[in-house]
Amino acid sequence: MAKTPLPMEPTGWFQVAWCAEITVGAVHRMKYFGREMVAWRSASGEIAVFDAYCEHLGAHLGYGGRVEGENIVCPFHGWEWNREGRNVCIPYESHPNKGRRIRSYPVVERNEAVWIWFDTQGRAPHFEVPDIFADFGDDKTARDYYRPVPAATLYRQGLELHPQYVLENGVDFAHFTVVHKTPFVPNFTRHDFSGPVSFVDFTIAFDASIAENDIDSGVESINAGLGCTVTKSWGMVDNRTMPAVTPVDESTSDVRFTVWVGREPGDDSAEITRYGKTMAAYIIEQFEADIHIWAHQRYSDPPALSRKEFDGFTALRTWAAQFYPDNGADLDRRPATQGRTS
Repeated sequence: MAKTPLPMEPTGWFQVAWCAEITVGAVHRMKYFGREMVAWRSASGEIAVFDAYCEHLGAHLGYGGRVEGENIVCPFHGWEWNREGRNVCIPYESHPNKGRRIRSYPVVERNEAVWIWFDTQGRAPHFEVPDIFADFGDDKTARDYYRPVPAATLYRQGLELHPQYVLENGVDFAHFTVVHKTPFVPNFTRHDFSGPVSFVDFTIAFDASIAENDIDSGVESINAGLGCTVTKSWGMVDNRTMPAVTPVDESTSDVRFTVWVGREPGDDSAEITRYGKTMAAYIIEQFEADIHIWAHQRYSDPPALSRKEFDGFTALRTWAAQFYPDNGADLDRRPATQGRTS
């Protein structure tokens, strides 16, 4: 087993579903960070994510619980809880129990996805989930892309990998030609790890023997903590992607990947077309090649890095350390060291 020594309860935003999966009145069961949880959508369309157990006598709200109006109702005794996790009704009493509260999580719906804020110390969010269109500073909107859910998505459950592996992939120029068989090596133009939201950009230089003409291509990435990354790619295929890795327990994570493919000129189809599905499938296939590596990877600390790799990996690992709770403080977080290369 390739269990990582990195703590599996990092602070940040993590995807727990796609928005379309949780309809009005639905109670959606899930398990993340070693906790049984439920997500539910009220009559007004607002979503809430709770720990799964009723604070009365511990019934699991995901097995028989129902949504009535703006509240979730326990299947055992009918106690009602609002979206903040507060008891608002005991059907056989004149007053609710104001002293008990089910743990609820800050929740945001963005980029077709449901995100929860997780922090072992219960602190409020101190950065936001990036908008995959607005935050790249161009004039593109969702209307310029095929809707990705569900046809242009990937969902893999219970894999032995850590969210940090995906972030490290973003500064790993050397794996492109080996894993993805690409005719180019990326040229990094930006490494900004100055805050909880980091930025990694690169351009693509093609082998002259393969590409007769210069192709203006590149990737921009916004990393909001360890659980949320959005990318913008241009050049060969106009696309935006969103990999999201969410810890399930002490050794496994769920992986989701969402792909927006730019529409063909003049195409305003409501549903993704054959072209869109073909392009999305190719992008997903490339991501799956990475997953195959990550799911069997042993975290190397300190790694034996070459000279060209040193700056990127060192900057990313130093940045990543801010998201780990105090119970991971004794982990050996020595800076990445430069290996001997000839």
